[in-house]
Amino acid sequence: MEATVSVLIGLFFAVAIYLLMSRQLVRILLGIAILGNAVNLLIFTSGRLLREVPPIIPEALQVPAETIANPLPQALILTAIVISFSFLAFLLVLAFRAYQELGTDDTNEMRVAEPTGDVRPPQGY
Repeated sequence: MEATVSVLIGLFFAVAIYLLMSRQLVRILLGIAILGNAVNLLIFTSGRLLREVPPIIPEALQVPAETIANPLPQALILTAIVISFSFLAFLLVLAFRAYQELGTDDTNEMRVAEPTGDVRPPQGY
């Protein structure tokens, strides 16, 4: 099971890197979203993919009586999902505003042209 998920994680990373190297903003944003999912799957896989009992210790015991699930990767992933969603929402708004202002989503066409002529620094320096 872990080998299959590892191949899936590698595929997610490959697709994300391919999309991040694109020139269109929408593809770049999709690459960021897929990269976040790949990292989440990687963290989840590092915490083992076994079916275990919940990490609850009965009152009478000081330590768990049997093997329990590791709650740390699950907590990290829940936090990462919230952060990546808010980051993606911010980037979507930023890309939309850039498209409204510049009229293109091609990153090469978004570059500001170099000023020509004699450019003097502001007075008072």
